[in-house]
Amino acid sequence: MSFPDFRMRRLGLAAAATVAAVAMVGTAAAQSMVVRSTGPSASKYPTGARLKSTDKLTLVAGDKVVLMQSGKTRTLSGPGSFGATGTVQASQSLGGNVTRMLAKGPTMRSRGGFSRGDTPEAGEARAPNLWLLDYREAGTFCVLDPAVLMLWRPNMEGDTALEIESAGKKTTVAIVDGANFRKWPTDVLPVQYGTDYRLSGGGLAKPVTVRFAAMENAPDTVEGSVDVLMAKGCTPQLNRLVDTMSEAEAG
Repeated sequence: MSFPDFRMRRLGLAAAATVAAVAMVGTAAAQSMVVRSTGPSASKYPTGARLKSTDKLTLVAGDKVVLMQSGKTRTLSGPGSFGATGTVQASQSLGGNVTRMLAKGPTMRSRGGFSRGDTPEAGEARAPNLWLLDYREAGTFCVLDPAVLMLWRPNMEGDTALEIESAGKKTTVAIVDGANFRKWPTDVLPVQYGTDYRLSGGGLAKPVTVRFAAMENAPDTVEGSVDVLMAKGCTPQLNRLVDTMSEAEAG
């Protein structure tokens, strides 16, 4: 085989590899992932399932499936048959809420030793950032940085006291009127992974149990955040992110 023939064969193989890589990227990009599934057909389309662009979803009355593709969500409600992919246009203003949700930490200013958010409105029903611990939510919580873990409540009205108990130790955290943030009491109850913490008072109708999971670093993308939260079982944060993304859907 002559040198020119060998060179052309190498170029041909490289081109074929490039085409294959592009095809693989195109296939991955065309996939959708189920990020929430409720209703009678939930077991058919479980959370975390990945669907090809050619897949069809057949939903019955009472079904609701939220799909994520390219960092956007699409909500399907039964009854009906739906393709796994579809065009979704997101509201730019609500999209800003998604960006704030993924930020490494909330923007806060100090107020009398406590913290108050610049952007959350009084009475807001959802913590504006993934790494704030909404103490109303039971379950596993992914902690980005234990040293700056912040408790959050949905309003800033009135003084309240939250009691935290774990492994025989107990402490009370005060949240004053005009504040909806308060630092986790690491000096008394350090963050330990896989340990149950029982929270009561603080306006809770009944005690809530949370446990922590470690986060090595925060993903920069929606897809990465969904994957990590799902893998670690941090359902409250996953729901918070999916709800915020769903609100950004337009049309």
